[in-house]
Amino acid sequence: MSVLVTGGARSGKSSFAERWMMAHAGQAVYVATAQAFDREMEERIALHRQQRTEAAYPWETREEPLRLAELLQVLRTGQADPAGAASSAEDRAPAVLVDCLTLWLSNTLLAHEGEEDMEPRLMEAINQLVDQIQAYPAPLVLVTNEVGDGIVPEYRLGRVFRDYAGILNRKVAAVSDQVFLVTAGIPIELKSREYHL
Repeated sequence: MSVLVTGGARSGKSSFAERWMMAHAGQAVYVATAQAFDREMEERIALHRQQRTEAAYPWETREEPLRLAELLQVLRTGQADPAGAASSAEDRAPAVLVDCLTLWLSNTLLAHEGEEDMEPRLMEAINQLVDQIQAYPAPLVLVTNEVGDGIVPEYRLGRVFRDYAGILNRKVAAVSDQVFLVTAGIPIELKSREYHL
């Protein structure tokens, strides 16, 4: 079962995602995609680590800023290397919480910044991730951000990020069993309210 949790900054989405996982799995892998490029980000990461330690829940933390699709494949199949042979059954895949997809997208975008084929490579990375989300057999909770509700960024990299964040969220929502929008700490499940033409 895959669950997408979205919302604005400091909306309570990460806290809700953690509570959802604690209620649905006895233990889980916490995949953190943040990278500490400055002191403030180092402090945020340290605070999140401390909160997980104090949660009295057996989180196993993995830090993976770029190779998220590959990590999900490894966790799903038990492979030591995504190209290697499976060493454990897929039904033994751990529950996973990924926080967050938009940081992963930002990391991926910056890794390809300045390349002529930057946008096709972003789309390829998104599609590979969506494929792994669809294939994941255990509870999988993915936290993301709503970034397209504000003004249009004045620089190209910002516009590319905003556009591909929207594409990423739409594609992940399409393959998720549940989608929660968290606003002011209140989660609303959207998928069950979806309007079909």
